[in-house]
Amino acid sequence: MITVTDYLISMFFISVAAGLIGSLVGIGGGILVVPILTLVYHVPIPFAIGASIVSVIATSSGSASAYVRDRITNLRVGMFLELATTTGAVIGAVVTLFLFKSGLQWIIFTAFGAVLMFSAYDLLKRKVADTFTNKVPDKISRTLSLTGSYYDSALKTELQYAATRVPAGMSVMFCAGMISGLLGIGSGALKVLGMDTMMKLPFKVSTTTSNFMIGVTAAASTGIFYIGGYVNPILAAPVAVGVVIGSLFGTRVLIRTRPKSLRLLFFVVLLILGLEMIQRGVSIAPLSFLIDFLRVVAT
Repeated sequence: MITVTDYLISMFFISVAAGLIGSLVGIGGGILVVPILTLVYHVPIPFAIGASIVSVIATSSGSASAYVRDRITNLRVGMFLELATTTGAVIGAVVTLFLFKSGLQWIIFTAFGAVLMFSAYDLLKRKVADTFTNKVPDKISRTLSLTGSYYDSALKTELQYAATRVPAGMSVMFCAGMISGLLGIGSGALKVLGMDTMMKLPFKVSTTTSNFMIGVTAAASTGIFYIGGYVNPILAAPVAVGVVIGSLFGTRVLIRTRPKSLRLLFFVVLLILGLEMIQRGVSIAPLSFLIDFLRVVAT
């Protein structure tokens, strides 16, 4: 029987690790918080998501300021893309409350896991040099000045860049916001992919800007979970404190790390998250569906 003290201590250290990973790859701490609460502590998924979404805000608060200070985060790009992510987050949170009551949330988990697995494969297949950046803005990017530069201390060079394919990036950001509201994670994985793959921003700019964005996105859906009664302070408090500490450590590691190393870490995180989401979806799927699925596979 776990005591309250043991719970607080263990969740604190787990949250430190979650904040460190979330800060490095721009995905938020929910990647570890939700599965640990649900699988180890047997917390109902709605309350785990409520605690996770608070930790996402803590991750962003703990690391975003440092990245802004180092002039890696592109605030103009982040604030513009937040128009799409916050809209998606509110819609996603409302849909989540409906799915919890209807018993259909397993579909979301499984589909999300499949998308992340494909994203991990795509990221592993692509080979992009550390110094690759797009320097030719599209019409929207030029109008809104979605350009910038930063000094990469690992590469010891100043990198100039400009966003491109902005509409495609906005579409990905809307989906990322919905997933954030649906699953209580930062959905930074999709944010980074949207900025890195779609908009051709440097990987470090993508991860740091994602860190800035996930807090705003999470805040948009937290109020809905709170009104629904799914934000428990006893669950959320140790998580938030640990994630902030971990994210602060992460900011110091990232600026000295080569983008290739971050891509490898990002691939591993995507793979783990994808497998985790699929496993969770299958575990809560109706037994009748699994039997029908096995019959189709057998035939």
